[in-house]
Amino acid sequence: MNNPQAVRPTPNPLERFLKTPKGYVLAILVGLTLIAALRPQDHLGLLNAIVAVATGLVFDAGVALLQRRKKLFSDGAVITALIVADVLSHTTPLYIVAATTAVALLSKHVLKVGRKPIFNPAAFGLLFAIVVFATGQSWWGSLALLPTWLILLLLAGGLLITERVNKFPQVLAFLGTYFALLLVMAIFHLGLPSDTPGDALRIPFVNSALYLAFFMLTDPPTTPAPYRQQILFGVIVAGVGTVIFAMSGGLAYLLVGLLVGNIWKTSLHWVTKTAERRGSSPLKKAVKGSANAIRTEEGASDQGLA
Repeated sequence: MNNPQAVRPTPNPLERFLKTPKGYVLAILVGLTLIAALRPQDHLGLLNAIVAVATGLVFDAGVALLQRRKKLFSDGAVITALIVADVLSHTTPLYIVAATTAVALLSKHVLKVGRKPIFNPAAFGLLFAIVVFATGQSWWGSLALLPTWLILLLLAGGLLITERVNKFPQVLAFLGTYFALLLVMAIFHLGLPSDTPGDALRIPFVNSALYLAFFMLTDPPTTPAPYRQQILFGVIVAGVGTVIFAMSGGLAYLLVGLLVGNIWKTSLHWVTKTAERRGSSPLKKAVKGSANAIRTEEGASDQGLA
C-alpha cells in the first residue's frame, strides 16, 4: 500500500511578506507603537500613527500611478510613516504629521542616485519638521515614557531586525562610539550645562539612540553593505551626532548625524563609480573592493526598509 506523499501548504502572501526584512520591521514597529500607546498620555500618538500611515499610502500610491506601476500598496511608506509618528510628539498637530510624512517620502523619490535614495526618508522628514514647524520630538514609540524594563522589548526587536538585514557591525560601531564619547564627555564635564552628557546616558535619551540604531540606521538603501564601510558609517554618525549634542543639545543631533552619514555613503559611491570609469586610475585599485560590494548591494536595493 503506497502512502500518499505529504504536500506542504503554500504560504499565503502575508506569511511570505512577514518573513522578509521589511515584514519583520513592519511587524515590530506596529507592536512597539501599540505598546507605547498603552500609556494614557500617548493615545493621541496612535491617532498620529494612523494619519501618518494613511498619508504615506496615499502619497506613494499617487507616485505609483504617475510611474504607471501596478503595485499601489507601499510597505516602505508604512514603515517610514510609523517611524515619523513614533518620533514626533503625541501633541503634534495632525496636519504637521501628514506634512512630515509627505516630505519624508518626497525625499525618497526625488533626492536619489540611480534607484536609491540619498537620505533616510524618515530622518529627512523629521529634521524638516524641526526646522520648518519647530516640532517637538518625544520618541514615544521607543517606549521611552513607559517603565524602564520595557527597553528589553526594544532591544529584542531591534536585534532581530539587525540580524535580518546583516547590519551588526554598523549598529555596534554606532552604539559603541556614541556611548563611549558621551561617557568621556561626562567624565571631563564637557558639553552644555542644560543638556549634559550624563542626561544622554539616561532614559529617554538611551531609548532614542537605540530606536535610531535599530530602525533607521539599518535601512539598506541609505547605508553601506561592506562590513568595513558599515563600521565607518556607524562611527561617523555617532561622532557627528555627539559633537552636535555637545554644542546645541536637544534631540535633533541623532537625525543630523544619520543624514551626514548618508551623505558620506553617497560620496563614497560617487568616488567608487568615478574610479571605475577612469579605468587605469590609481584610485580604482584603492576602491576596487568597495566597487564590488556596491554592485552587490545595488542588486538588492529594492529590499530597502523605507
